[in-house]
Amino acid sequence: MGSIRTTAHATDSPVPGLTLVGGGVVVAMIVAWLVPSVSALTAAVLLGAVVANVVTLPSSLTPGIKLAGRRLLRIGIVLLGLKLVFRDVLALGYEVLVLAMVAVVVTFVVTRWLGRKLGVGEGLSLLIATGFSICGASAVAAMNGVREQDEEDVARALGLVTLFGTVAMFSLPALYPFTGLSPAAYGVWAGGSVHEVAQVVAAAGPVTGALAIAVAVKLTRVVLLAPMLAAVSIAERRRFPSAGKRPPIVPLFVVGFLVAAAVRATDLLPDVVLSAATFVDNLLLAAGMFALGTAVRLRSLIRSGLPALTLGLLSTVLIAAVALTGALLIM
Repeated sequence: MGSIRTTAHATDSPVPGLTLVGGGVVVAMIVAWLVPSVSALTAAVLLGAVVANVVTLPSSLTPGIKLAGRRLLRIGIVLLGLKLVFRDVLALGYEVLVLAMVAVVVTFVVTRWLGRKLGVGEGLSLLIATGFSICGASAVAAMNGVREQDEEDVARALGLVTLFGTVAMFSLPALYPFTGLSPAAYGVWAGGSVHEVAQVVAAAGPVTGALAIAVAVKLTRVVLLAPMLAAVSIAERRRFPSAGKRPPIVPLFVVGFLVAAAVRATDLLPDVVLSAATFVDNLLLAAGMFALGTAVRLRSLIRSGLPALTLGLLSTVLIAAVALTGALLIM
């Protein structure tokens, strides 16, 4: 009897899974250091997917992987608020702020509509719309925290946002000479359309004078993550009026995100604390991304087929077109 309990306890321990996740995070950080254009989050998702598709992960790793993919990831999203500098966002001027909001809302709404027209599942289209309109993998994970989806849909959304974010990262600098944009306007275009923050840096870096503006515009989109999550949560409460299924109006980790952003706005935290928080945040988000990446199955992604790939492509083109149009009009 005692041996059975011991075996069960060992199986339920998160330590083995967290050890694997920790190793993946270390490798992802090294990759990001060696190749600055690849973010640690992107590297972590890819590494998790490679591990899951090359070897069969034993069930003893499941508790730790789930812990990283849920609790650690949500803590990372909270700390993400400390990266927001509202002064930089407000300094852009109301026209750029309006453009960022229009790009997010239009991309989210139209992507959801296109998803229905293309026959993409409702859950997958929601995750794609969120990730492509806001901030890539982090937004996908945050939306899954508000409205939990099938693990395969989460994995597919992460794969698609990584794929098309990378395409945009290389495409925008190549197209820049043909757009007639000034460096500042190009920064607005890159920040308003590329998915991941690191991908924005890589896309804007080659154009002198574009980087700071691109990052500020990107952070404006990140700010919109909280109200979007709250809106979806309220919609879920209306869909499921029974007490057992109703999510909180504003999820706790979203409140934490807003509190962290408010704390950053006070300028009370010394640089050393902010640097440490950023480092820890990168570790936690990378851990969560690696864990989510282990749910990526290439056969499953291929099985999602042409409709999901088409939706990802159209969503990427859409936000790039909206941001480019706005940059041409206001800059």
